Amino acid sequence: MNANSNNPTTMPMSPVPVYRIRIQGLLSHRWDAWFEGLTVDLDKQCGETVLTGPVADQSALHGILEKIRDLNLPLISVERIFPSA
Repeated sequence: MNANSNNPTTMPMSPVPVYRIRIQGLLSHRWDAWFEGLTVDLDKQCGETVLTGPVADQSALHGILEKIRDLNLPLISVERIFPSA
């Protein structure tokens, strides 16, 4: 085994992870720009907003979660998804 095999700088680039974040409550589409890069879908039957899209890294994910917190909306779930190719 190569000594550098666990070094992140030598590992091949992996695709940007995609997340699906569900929050309680329905956001109007005026919030789309605030969640730049994420698709904002409304599940009116459940009364939930679903944010889906690529998230560059853990810092960016925390930034999105902070925005949700700042809106005072309950977080239902955060799920990393693997879209089919």
